[in-house]
Amino acid sequence: MAEKVVIIGSGPAGWSAAIYAARASLKPVVIEGTPKSDMVPLGQLAFTTEVENYPGFPFGNVRALVESAIAPERQWVLPPAPVGHVRDGVPHYAVQGTELVALMKEQAINFGTTVIGDDVVSVDFGRHPFQLKTESNGTIEALSVIVATGAKANYLGLESEEKYKNRGVSACAVCDGALPRFRNKPLVVVGGGDSAVEEATYLTKFASRVYMVVRRDELRASKIMAERALSSDKIEVLWHSVVDEVLGNDKEGVTAVRLKNVQSNSARELPVSGAFMAIGHTPNTAFLGGALETNPKGYVVWKQPFRTNTSVEGVFAAGDVADDYYRQAITSAGTGCMAALDAERWLAAAGHH
Repeated sequence: MAEKVVIIGSGPAGWSAAIYAARASLKPVVIEGTPKSDMVPLGQLAFTTEVENYPGFPFGNVRALVESAIAPERQWVLPPAPVGHVRDGVPHYAVQGTELVALMKEQAINFGTTVIGDDVVSVDFGRHPFQLKTESNGTIEALSVIVATGAKANYLGLESEEKYKNRGVSACAVCDGALPRFRNKPLVVVGGGDSAVEEATYLTKFASRVYMVVRRDELRASKIMAERALSSDKIEVLWHSVVDEVLGNDKEGVTAVRLKNVQSNSARELPVSGAFMAIGHTPNTAFLGGALETNPKGYVVWKQPFRTNTSVEGVFAAGDVADDYYRQAITSAGTGCMAALDAERWLAAAGHH
């Protein structure tokens, strides 16, 4: 028997869609991915430490809230509570990414969502019910589908970069730029496109100085964006340069980057407290096999204004898999809600109550 709605993905968009679909008695199934895939359980937010900009989760005794809300058998996923901020003998901190998404998952489960830990390897949207082939659970039939598989940030591929992720290495200035570790410190942004300029400009609100590392002798950014960077007294562009290594230690995290000049092949160390990678994102759409229309960057296209409809009737998209502009947890959650409502109304119009 076909499921009424299957949600592929388990970040803020997926769980928000599940909550709304479950409350509409659609008995949603979430295929949450596996740790070995690009579509990891709990989404990219699971790789984020403290989240200070999600409404409703102020700095405080977050762990008590989390442990009171999440079933004990699912608390194993929680990271250790951050240390350093203690009040009345208990840790006080902003909610961590894993905690936030785990709470979303628990809320979806409480309303009757079924969760499958598996990966969708291919889809057939050419017939109805839709066919979703999974790696371990065979083929799942669905009357409607919400694709919420997100996008992964592109990194340089350095071992040291991986070592210091969330300890000074980031791919989102809006997410992390205001954290104490970056305030009034020199920071580096890698990239020369519009996104890199946006990241660098945003970071000038907090950093003492922002260095843009650009391989070429000009910015790829649009003219107006390039002028914004070049005219800023807090941004310095380092031309013909690449980051060869991220340097740091266990106590402080990132302390510097080693730069290599691609013309002279000379190297030097640049003291910084953070390295922001602004070299693009890759949406997790390979498993679709071209079944949905995508834009030139590979993101799923929303076919109707202010709707989450895709190029296939009955298939909807939510979160960063379709959003190459905002890429925030709260916007992902918002479009997850929209996708669930769109799916509910589409099912009702098609006679699937």
